[in-house]
Amino acid sequence: MPELPEVETIRVQLEPLLVGRRLEGVEIRDPRLTQPLDPAAVARALEGERVGSLDRRGKYLIVRFESGRSLLMHLRMTGNLRVTPRGAAAEHPHERAVVRLDDGADVSYRDVRRFGTWLLVDDEELESYLAERIGSEPLESSFGRAALAKRLTGRRAPIKAALLDQRTVAGLGNIYADEALWRARIHPLRPARELDAPEIARLHRGVRDALRMGISRQGATLSNYATPDGERGGMQDEFRAYGRAGEPCPRCGTPIEKIRAAGRGTWYCPRCQCLG
Repeated sequence: MPELPEVETIRVQLEPLLVGRRLEGVEIRDPRLTQPLDPAAVARALEGERVGSLDRRGKYLIVRFESGRSLLMHLRMTGNLRVTPRGAAAEHPHERAVVRLDDGADVSYRDVRRFGTWLLVDDEELESYLAERIGSEPLESSFGRAALAKRLTGRRAPIKAALLDQRTVAGLGNIYADEALWRARIHPLRPARELDAPEIARLHRGVRDALRMGISRQGATLSNYATPDGERGGMQDEFRAYGRAGEPCPRCGTPIEKIRAAGRGTWYCPRCQCLG
């Protein structure tokens, strides 16, 4: 958390508030946010920049400036962003950075577990940085069944582990991997290389359907995630497998089970997603 749907929800809500705005002041309170770079130096470099566009790649939020530089934000497990009129919000104990905009608004970055990162890069560095770390966007036309099959060819790892590899599917995390596998009727421990063409087709559709549902519900709020306007997402009310151990499968009524896969808690239906 947050995964692709949560980051996309944040991007959509922030875009009209940030694009065209100049950064009047930047205060980075947590040195871990920009390490190994000095937070004061990064803050100075950001001041005066004007936002040209707000994009997303996988789980990265990309603030593109008119100067040609970009700020890559990765929210990791508990990062979130809030926009409020200056001075309207009470100081938050987990506020790691505050950006003052030229229209009188404040953008605050909050992160309970402090795993999130900010990286300021030049235009020529951006694409190579992302290409080394993440694969195709799953909701774009470039992510077809053939592309997914190619990423899984020869992979001995369980399909759950392969899906969590960001080079396989950009932006997919623990929640939406479980939801996609449930939709595809595939056991999370199946070796990725064993999936046949019909299973690849079901998985491709399952990934897209799970992510689209997440976006339509503005993400899932399980603990710290909230939209920039402070609202909770609603995807947690639509889960078919994730977090539902002991509850009946919505498809066949069999109790959902929880196991460990790729070192992560994993929920599946033992009947619909039979391993044998």
